[in-house]
Amino acid sequence: MRIWLDGTLRDARDAKVSVLDHGLTVGDGVFETLKAREGTAFALTRHLDRLTRSARGLGLPDPDLDEVRRACAAVLEANPMPLGRLRITYTGGMSPLGSDRGDTGPTLVVAVGETVRRPDSTAVITVPWVRNERSPLTGLKTTSYAENVVALDRAHRADASEALFANTLGRLCEGTGSNVFVVLDGELHTPPLDSGCLAGITRALAIEWSGAKETDLPFEALERAEEIFLTSTLRDVQAVHRVDGRPLTGAPGPVTAKAMRVFDERAGSDLDP
Repeated sequence: MRIWLDGTLRDARDAKVSVLDHGLTVGDGVFETLKAREGTAFALTRHLDRLTRSARGLGLPDPDLDEVRRACAAVLEANPMPLGRLRITYTGGMSPLGSDRGDTGPTLVVAVGETVRRPDSTAVITVPWVRNERSPLTGLKTTSYAENVVALDRAHRADASEALFANTLGRLCEGTGSNVFVVLDGELHTPPLDSGCLAGITRALAIEWSGAKETDLPFEALERAEEIFLTSTLRDVQAVHRVDGRPLTGAPGPVTAKAMRVFDERAGSDLDP
């Protein structure tokens, strides 16, 4: 594997970041994950816009997007594969031990790993922990991901692929790495951004292409939803066939199936929507 690190491609064994990098010591960094098919990244412009928003939210300098584009192209060319997970990581760089940043400048890493298409449906669980919709990190895609690791581990131990959170107000929020959509009385809804959920790239496209409503919903909406689906970069639109112990028979249902079909068609016709 060839990885881009701070301006050049390196072999994976030589792509080393200092143990004093702020992304490692305190999680001071942001990232993006993109789907890459046959060497082309999907929705790259939207992802780079969000990378910049996240960096600004942490007070990091704006990333050099021309360099990031060059890095993505170089990594994809150097590592050909049918379907890849392209990861852009941008951190606070070399810093003292503690929360203060150093003055050496940010670290940029771009890498890709092979992946496979997700199943059409999956199981999810709910977890007792909450998202803090008033956190300074709300809406930022940061490398401070430990609570997602804990929740996802619980999901895997329950034979599920995702864990869903409420926020501090008991409203439906998001998954560890996905946004959630529900069908109630035949209408498609997803939590608004002020619930504390991430402004997912696939979420935004699914809203635009399916006409879903952004609705403030109680967490208990999951118990009465007729259909549920998840969106994320690598899931695209994925139906849910079980929430905790409740099966959703026939998943994907008609609303979800239409959203899946439309997303595949629109994404296939425009790789940078």
